Amino acid sequence: MGGVVVGFAIIAFVIAVGYIAARFGIGGPTAPFVLNRIAFFITNPALLFVTLAHADLHVVFSTQVVVAAVAALVAGGAFVLLSRLFFRRGAAETTIGALGSGYVNANNIGIPVAVYVLGSASYVAPVLLLQLIVFAPIALTVLDVTSRGSVSVRSILTQPIRNPMIIASLLGILVDVSGLQIPDAVYEPFILLGGAAVPLVLMAFGMSLYGSRPLRSDHGRAEILTASLLKSAVMPTVAFLVAWLVFGLHGQSLFAAVALAALPTAQNVYNFAARYERGVAIARDTVLLTTVLAIPALLLIAALLAP
Repeated sequence: MGGVVVGFAIIAFVIAVGYIAARFGIGGPTAPFVLNRIAFFITNPALLFVTLAHADLHVVFSTQVVVAAVAALVAGGAFVLLSRLFFRRGAAETTIGALGSGYVNANNIGIPVAVYVLGSASYVAPVLLLQLIVFAPIALTVLDVTSRGSVSVRSILTQPIRNPMIIASLLGILVDVSGLQIPDAVYEPFILLGGAAVPLVLMAFGMSLYGSRPLRSDHGRAEILTASLLKSAVMPTVAFLVAWLVFGLHGQSLFAAVALAALPTAQNVYNFAARYERGVAIARDTVLLTTVLAIPALLLIAALLAP
């Protein structure tokens, strides 16, 4: 438990550094965008590659991915049902709310939590792949059809293979499965770049918190609060029940399954909403609220389940 607390303290400290940097204008107004872009295209892929190239893939792709899928589907499905019964939102806005309820931030927050709290970035890889290969294409299809009246099949099918983190993950898995021995002169630069991933995304996240104020209007407030509750409380609870009662997980495996389910809503949800101009306020405020709620949620989960 002591190691978990230290891990959270490290994460919180670097987030605070980012917040202070934004408060004093260090890096300028575009700094969070620039840091996130560097992390997305360079450092995070490098970290995932070096981690998966030497991971125990039987552990990485075990029941964890099934637990993550069930928890996300239950939380997202609950929002769809509530939207149908009470909110009366269109299909596009309902899709954004469902994503806000079950699509976790496996990148900016998931990787640091996996590294410093769970002990390895490999824990987050199955969730990342599941979301980007399965959930994102389905959601984009719905948004294309409902917002534009048509669907770009080519864009949706090629979206996963245009994501550098998926490419890096698949290459790391290929190296692991094939037993390919990469020379140190080739491998070490990836280790060096991967080492910058966590501080970059945490500082960028801290910068993004400066000046953020959720629930500024009554429009969509019920949907935002519902999606935030489903994401922060219902999804990790479902993950716990499925992992413990159905698959009999315990110790580190149970802790990892529940902790990953408690991650906040992914920034990608806001990007999808902004791209299609549907449910933008719901996505923006759900991302922020679940991010704030994730810290106490993760600390509680660690206190109850950390081995």
